[in-house]
Amino acid sequence: MKYLYLVFTAVIITTLFTNCAGNKNLQDTAPVNMGNAYIEQTPAGFDLYIPIKTIQKSNISLDSVYFRGRKASLAIHPQHSGMHYAQFISMKEDMQMSSDPKDEYGNKAPIKVEKIPFKLKKDEAVIEFTQDGKLKNYKIDGISERS
Repeated sequence: MKYLYLVFTAVIITTLFTNCAGNKNLQDTAPVNMGNAYIEQTPAGFDLYIPIKTIQKSNISLDSVYFRGRKASLAIHPQHSGMHYAQFISMKEDMQMSSDPKDEYGNKAPIKVEKIPFKLKKDEAVIEFTQDGKLKNYKIDGISERS
């Protein structure tokens, strides 16, 4: 009986940990009607573009996106009203290194890369959005690269 109790407890604990480590609360349906997402290389890194055709409900706001191991804020493109984009900067700034600390004044602190809570392929991203005050996620795939 004790053996059965231990096995049952181990199964419950394993199930809880595997569910927590999986893709956190991904929605099955898209919060918006979107076109094909794509990335474009820039001198400082790359930009992810997500064409939005219609937002299905007025109480939805697109907040950020997880892509290629990083997180960035989503914003509406200034020249294209139906386009959301996120900038991923990968270029490191030059730092002044010296034995005199005064010469290093003005160096910016390095940007800390936040570990993302999802396992994604190279062409997948997760959009983080707010709906009715609740934070939700939706995975998109098939992201292409344009030049």
